[in-house]
Amino acid sequence: MGEKHHVRFEPVGVEIEVDSDQTILRAAAEQGVMLMHGCKEGQCAACKSFILEGDDVEHDRYSTFALPDYEKEEGFTLLCRAHAYEDLTIELLNYDEEMIRSGLPIQQARVEVVSKDNVTHDMRHLVVRLLEPTSLKFFPGQYVDFSVPGTDETRSFSMANTTSGENGLLEFVIKIYPDGLFSTFLDTGVAVGDQLEITGPFGVFTLRDNPGADLVFVGGGAGMAPILALLRSMAERGIDRRATFYYGARRRRDLCFDTELTALAEKLPNFSYVPALSEPEEGDGWEGETGLITDVVRRLESELDGADAYVCGPPPMVEAAIELLPALGVADKRIFYDKFTTTGEAEDR
Repeated sequence: MGEKHHVRFEPVGVEIEVDSDQTILRAAAEQGVMLMHGCKEGQCAACKSFILEGDDVEHDRYSTFALPDYEKEEGFTLLCRAHAYEDLTIELLNYDEEMIRSGLPIQQARVEVVSKDNVTHDMRHLVVRLLEPTSLKFFPGQYVDFSVPGTDETRSFSMANTTSGENGLLEFVIKIYPDGLFSTFLDTGVAVGDQLEITGPFGVFTLRDNPGADLVFVGGGAGMAPILALLRSMAERGIDRRATFYYGARRRRDLCFDTELTALAEKLPNFSYVPALSEPEEGDGWEGETGLITDVVRRLESELDGADAYVCGPPPMVEAAIELLPALGVADKRIFYDKFTTTGEAEDR
């Protein structure tokens, strides 16, 4: 253990104790303080903040796209990579005070694989059961880190379910990448009954309370998982806000959970599911929407003033959606996104 220091976050007035051996974001998460973050790898800039007082801060490796050198010199920092070596006061640039104070402390848990099914040619539906502890508190839309056996590496995957419940089950939708560290392990080395280690929950991709506001969900790839969790939560809670889920895939074989999403449209009378194929094949017999999913949103949604938008999937899709949605009327602060940044092994949750 390293030396301990105090870090105060403004303008919310929250203070935590941080060990110099851990990142500021990790320390906050362990104490139930849910700061805005995404990848935890220094790539997405969701946790970018400004140091008001103190300057003895060291950073783990990060992308200069997320924190350019000139910003670092000015006092900006990435909380997911920053280590405090003295007391600090930090200004949060991207925060939700309600979320900060509703955080859940992270836990380490051991799970057992219950099933591993193909939902598309390159995505797997992984179900695990919590062994110790037997339950895990999290908000729908959050994620956990899986430890990769035999390595010091972890990979992050979003839960598709709303709660671990009495049965202690957790569901994940995981995309398989050629030569991916966890992908290869999952596809070739994981069997029913195997035990794995997880840590969490992490993430702030959770449904905000905003009665009367329309909802627009935009997803692609394994971005299905957290959005499915939010939709399932809406059905369980009887939330009847007008909601549309735009999901983009290349071909028909890349679509999944169609039956459940169609059933959700019956439970949620104001919900509609709009899948779109960017590269439909002649044999697909596809009669639905075609094109990039952001182009479909642009074509079908002309007025989104006052709406909340939730975007989740590959970085190019997320970036295109973040650029498009304000032009359609969504306020920047009402766009919530989870960008599945990649690691050295081209993994994504």
